[in-house]
Amino acid sequence: MAGEREDLRGKVLELKGLAAFQEGAVASRTVVLKKAGTITAFAFDAGEGLPEHTAPFDAIVQGLEGEAEITIGGKPLHLTEGQMVIMPARVPHAVKALSRFRMLLTMIHE
Repeated sequence: MAGEREDLRGKVLELKGLAAFQEGAVASRTVVLKKAGTITAFAFDAGEGLPEHTAPFDAIVQGLEGEAEITIGGKPLHLTEGQMVIMPARVPHAVKALSRFRMLLTMIHE
């Protein structure tokens, strides 16, 4: 049925395959969407990103593939595969892919 999300519970998931690269774009796929929080997979083409914004909750970014610059409160951080960073609530942050980059974003709501 159109608009329904695939139920991913109880399945082995390949993290790098959750969101596919799209040329010149940022692709995302919501893996978990609950009142308590969300998990979203992202795939960024090289040079693409998310502009500076804030979120009402802490967010955890896990690098799955490639590398990116994560800016938090004006401070740039270099993130690669196997690393993670916690972005604090209400602090401006942005993401820019330095190469093709995949990440998993986990946001726990208060």
